Amino acid sequence: MKRLRGITSRGAGVAGAAVLLLTAGFRFGYPDLALLGAAAVAALACGVVFAIWRPRLGVERVADPDRVARGEAARMTLTVRNTSRLRAANLVAVDRCGGGSVPVPLLRLRPGSDTTVDYPVPTTRRGVVPVGPLRVTRTDPLGLLTLSRTYGETATVWVHPRIHLLRAVPAGMARSLDGHIDKVPHGTITFDSLREYVVGDELRRVHWRSSAKVGELMVREQLDTSEPTIVVLLDDRASAHPGRDPESFEIACEAAASVVAAAVREDLPVTLHLVSGRARGPFLDVLTEAAPGDGDLEATVRSLRQSRLGDTLVYLTGPGGRADLGTVSALRGPYAVVIAGLLGDRGATPVAAGSGVIVIEAESGEQFAGAWDGVRGW
Repeated sequence: MKRLRGITSRGAGVAGAAVLLLTAGFRFGYPDLALLGAAAVAALACGVVFAIWRPRLGVERVADPDRVARGEAARMTLTVRNTSRLRAANLVAVDRCGGGSVPVPLLRLRPGSDTTVDYPVPTTRRGVVPVGPLRVTRTDPLGLLTLSRTYGETATVWVHPRIHLLRAVPAGMARSLDGHIDKVPHGTITFDSLREYVVGDELRRVHWRSSAKVGELMVREQLDTSEPTIVVLLDDRASAHPGRDPESFEIACEAAASVVAAAVREDLPVTLHLVSGRARGPFLDVLTEAAPGDGDLEATVRSLRQSRLGDTLVYLTGPGGRADLGTVSALRGPYAVVIAGLLGDRGATPVAAGSGVIVIEAESGEQFAGAWDGVRGW
């Protein structure tokens, strides 16, 4: 619990008047002035006693749900219990919700009883919405002093970008062994690493030469390289999304979330990268926190070329990234399929596809999904 104390402008005036009246009264022998000064001091003392009373409250909050897509409904249930043994609480508290506040009336809340308030959480914008803590402010009847205290912890509601249904999924260079992807022939099982033998492992997988060197059985770990992998690169540079609160970046986040969701639905490996750095944590949470900033596209392209994390690259950028499509096209060699999404560039001249790069231009997330499904010959 945190405390925030403050004297109001009226209280400051009364305190100043008290000093002047007491000084004048005692120094020049005016008892009436001294009496007025003493009354002002008494008023301040009573204000302190009134405002300093601390209500003992227990606060619990539950978000339902705590992760939603942009525009979906989310509610916060706040339960406040009076844990005092003697005095009833008669207060009006305020609960912080994002950039606004919600009044929470605590009228005649008897000791041991509780009250519950349920209110919607704004989800019109993508981002992390902090909710809480509960703030209780007490002011004395004369308005001389105020004392604010906060109760409870802060809850978080994650407003994810919208996900649009993508029916088509790039096949990449190889297909999985279960036959879901059939664009090209089967891939292969290749060596990945060595590990210690575990009871039940097949003896034909034992690497005898390494086992002889180490002194214990070592087993080959193998990797199925036949499964296509999608790499999503979100351009989060401020230069790629000009303007304040750029709409193009919101569209790019929606497109990235849609591609990730489509890959997960088809049980295909997918990775998410930002130009500013590799995504760490759940991908939808990363996209929720993402914001335009600094980044080096050329360095990111070099890293992706060297590491070759998959066979399909999806690059999503805004109007400012139009001139960088040539830089991204250099990945056409290491990645069999390169798709560039140019988003939010209204009224611009369409980009001619070149260097084997598939270019999708869209002014909204819905338009991106339609254009994506309309691509032929991944």
